[in-house]
Amino acid sequence: MTSRTPLTREQSRAVDVLAAEKYHIPGVILMENAGRGCAELLRSKSPGNVLICCGPGNNGGDGYVIARQLDLHQVPVKVALFCSRERVQGDAAINFKILTASDIEILDVSDEPLCESFRAALAEADWVVDAMLGTGVTSPPREPIASAIRAINASPAKVLAIDIPSGLDCDTGEPHDPTIEADLTATFVTPKIGYETAAAQKCLGELHVIDIGTPQKMLREVLG
Repeated sequence: MTSRTPLTREQSRAVDVLAAEKYHIPGVILMENAGRGCAELLRSKSPGNVLICCGPGNNGGDGYVIARQLDLHQVPVKVALFCSRERVQGDAAINFKILTASDIEILDVSDEPLCESFRAALAEADWVVDAMLGTGVTSPPREPIASAIRAINASPAKVLAIDIPSGLDCDTGEPHDPTIEADLTATFVTPKIGYETAAAQKCLGELHVIDIGTPQKMLREVLG
């Protein structure tokens, strides 16, 4: 078994739990490593203007780190927040506080329908980072994220999905309606088991595995 053996949804959750409880790795460190790795991948593509779309969970937290890392390297970046600021919790909240202190433009776009500021930012974007929904998704995306996914798919911008394209089921590999159609997917630790299906591969685009500092011993434990 290696770190490239695919994980299920439950095994991915086990990685997070074991990292914190048994291996003493704070989640905010793993999030920083994940975001930095994704930013480095995107910078290798000479991205131009970047719009980072963030949901309420840790996937959004990865997006905040990516925004800060891109800004550090003078890449023009905006963040679209698809939840109220009060819903950002835990490790994601730590990185959101850093983001708000960094003078990076944040668009509050949690209302329905999609606001004009989001549509304008999307029209200017060369790349969109999908950090809206993570591997926990088992049902179709709700509004306003559903409308955002459709707008992103219809736009000429290229898309980098963080860990998983929003709307894709990581276990079955089946895309819900709607699901992001990514040009690149940067997944963490290992691919997910559903990525092997033909339906998933149409949404994933080019798949990259980002190492975030999880010990091999822990991965062997998760994989049994």
